[in-house]
This record gives sequence, C-alpha cells and structure tokens, in this order.
Amino acid sequence: MEWKNQLAGNLKWSADISNRQQKEIVAEQVAAHVKDGQVIGVGSGSTSFLAIQAIADKVKKENLSITAIPTSIEVALSCARLGIPTTTLTEARPDWGFDGADEVDSEFNLIKGRGGAMFAEKLVMASSPKTFILVDESKFVDRLGHNFPVPVEVDPRAIHLVETKLQEMDVTAVGLRMAKHKDGPVITEAGNMILEVRFNHIGLTTEVDLNAIPGVIENGIFFNYPVEVLSN
Repeated sequence: MEWKNQLAGNLKWSADISNRQQKEIVAEQVAAHVKDGQVIGVGSGSTSFLAIQAIADKVKKENLSITAIPTSIEVALSCARLGIPTTTLTEARPDWGFDGADEVDSEFNLIKGRGGAMFAEKLVMASSPKTFILVDESKFVDRLGHNFPVPVEVDPRAIHLVETKLQEMDVTAVGLRMAKHKDGPVITEAGNMILEVRFNHIGLTTEVDLNAIPGVIENGIFFNYPVEVLSN
C-alpha cells in the first residue's frame, strides 16, 4: 500500500549518531564483503543502520541480489525502505552477518543489547559462520562491564524470581530498564522486560549461568562467538 511505502521512506535514526564519521568508514568496510546471492544477517544499532545503507548503495551500483535476515522490526523497516528483501532463520541460514556492540574486550568477547534486541541478535550470530562486529574506538574496554551493565531479557512473570536468583551471583546492582518516551519499563519485541545487571566480574560461565535462571530469555554477554571486529 502507498501509505506503507511513505512511512518506510521517511525512516531515520531516532537520535544523533555519535562518532558518525568513524562508523561510516566501518560501514563501507563491511559493504565490501557483499557478494551476489548472499543471505546476510543484519544486526541492530546505529552502526548497523549505516552499514545497511552502504550495502544498499553497493547492491544498486553493482546490480546485486541479496537477502537480509533482520534482527529487529526497526532493521526490517530499514531494509524495506532500501529495497532489500528479507527472510527469517526458519527459511534460510546466513552466509555471514554484521552487528554492532556496546563493549568489546581484548578477546573479542562482547556486551550487546542496549537496543533490546540481543535475543534475535544472538540467534542470528550463532547461526552465522562469521559475524563482523562494527565498532568505533570508544567500544573497546579492558574488561566487560566497565562502561555498561549486562542487559538480561526476562519474562515479566519471572521478574522477582530472577532478581532473587541474581542476588546469589557476583552482582553489584540490578535495575529495571525504564522507557524514555513512554510510561513504565522497556518492553521488548517479544513482550519481555529488561533487567540491567552490574557484575564485579564477568567470567567464562556468566552467560550460561544467567540463562540457567528460570524466566531468563537471553542476556547480552557474547562469549566465544565466531566474530571478526572491524574498526576504523
């Protein structure tokens, strides 16, 4: 319908993009990897937003045919605006993917999820032979959790249970992520809530330990995934 096309055509990033020039350089780097016929996992976040635009430009200039597996409604709308067809993990497996990160340590382990899409992002990343992580220099840290808490997606019925179980772990603070432009907490696309958890130390088993708590859907720790970090 015409009104849908108009809405998709007017999509913009919701805020000013920090370090935009650096992120645009990285976006061009990932676009260089695109080949005809590929299925590409498309992550969420401002750098991924710029990358999908750079990829769309290459597709148009070189008359390529690609398909995207988006990790959020926002990404799916961006693909629609740019004329990139989409599919799902139930129909295809990505040849590779790209995504951003909130923090990256020296071993290329990650914290992700400030956009609330870590469940879909982790599914697509785990399904991809390789994922390019697109970051600027501000995202590199000596230890995970230095700048940002770990987001933990939780079924609303389990909020109190999960909070109690977290108190048995090496945490320093637990908070419910509140929305900025609506009353109440952030609600994910799957209808869940997000707890923001600060740890004294994030170890090799922390990701698995969190997911073992009944009611936890997923968390934003990404250890030992097949990634290649692209930075300016």
